Amino acid sequence: MSKKTPFVPSQILLCVPVSIKRASFALVFMLCIGALIYGLLPGLLAVCLGYLLAVFLTGENRPPRMQMKPTMAAAVVVLLPLLALSIFLANAKGMAFGIIGQYQSLLHYLASTVLEIRQKLPEELAIHLPDELTQAQVWLANYLKSKARALTGFGTAGLHGFLLVYVGLVIGALIKGTPRSPTHAPLRYEVRQRAAHFISAFRQIVMAQFWIAAINATSTALFLLVLLPMFGVKMPYISALVALTFFAGLIPIVGNLICNSVITLAGVSVSATVGLACLAFLIAIHKTEYIINAKILGKQTNTAAWELLAVMFIGEAVFGVPGLVAAPLYYAYVKKELQAGGLV
Repeated sequence: MSKKTPFVPSQILLCVPVSIKRASFALVFMLCIGALIYGLLPGLLAVCLGYLLAVFLTGENRPPRMQMKPTMAAAVVVLLPLLALSIFLANAKGMAFGIIGQYQSLLHYLASTVLEIRQKLPEELAIHLPDELTQAQVWLANYLKSKARALTGFGTAGLHGFLLVYVGLVIGALIKGTPRSPTHAPLRYEVRQRAAHFISAFRQIVMAQFWIAAINATSTALFLLVLLPMFGVKMPYISALVALTFFAGLIPIVGNLICNSVITLAGVSVSATVGLACLAFLIAIHKTEYIINAKILGKQTNTAAWELLAVMFIGEAVFGVPGLVAAPLYYAYVKKELQAGGLV
């Protein structure tokens, strides 16, 4: 009697009906577009990040004694953000008192600035501003109170975003940490294939983004430490600005927008001319960001620069900033699927 041939995944792939494969692609398509439409893109990216962190902690390519069990790795990824939040809350009281003191100092500084501006304005415009320091402080305080509702809304949105990202990290970690056995279910197998290709594309994008952040930080350091001092300008908090540029630059597109705002404000604190110079420099960097992103991402994903430029422009035109952030990742994933199918 002949032995029964074992059932292997390659046989599953050959036996999968075309309708099942199309269904798996339809699920991925709805997930990707739904993430953009309903603002779930940070959560989707966090799922990929949580999974990769758990994979890194397991150390599958390291010696056995240096490896961590998948369940333990998932627990570390889940608990570390909670530990960091606990440390933050434990010091919240002292930070609150520090913030109050900083607020009072800032209020005094802004009030003095208002009085200086009043002295330089024409009389018909100056009458609309207070003429004493105490009055200026009260005027500014009332203005800030009038914005309390907007600030509260911003805080609520920030909390929602944090929870979304944390839930994504938990889901990604649990995907790696939950034991799974080989399956003969065609749809489940196909969905796992789609997920593996998506995670692989995300890994490539993360590596590319690291180099992009390094280039942006280097350009900013040269601007602040070399170019501006040539004209006798010394910017405050240079080291902090360069560090912010690098770490925020790890966040595609959005991080650069944050850095642009902070550096421009720092330049305005020196003088209006320096602020305009910083703004002009950042506009130039922002315009060349498309080309830099396209070349670096193209090298990582084996994609031509013009392809990435096209999808980035289309993504921004259709979905705004989220579409611009997601475009390289989505296109890299599509390219992987086409390569796996032998179509490109």
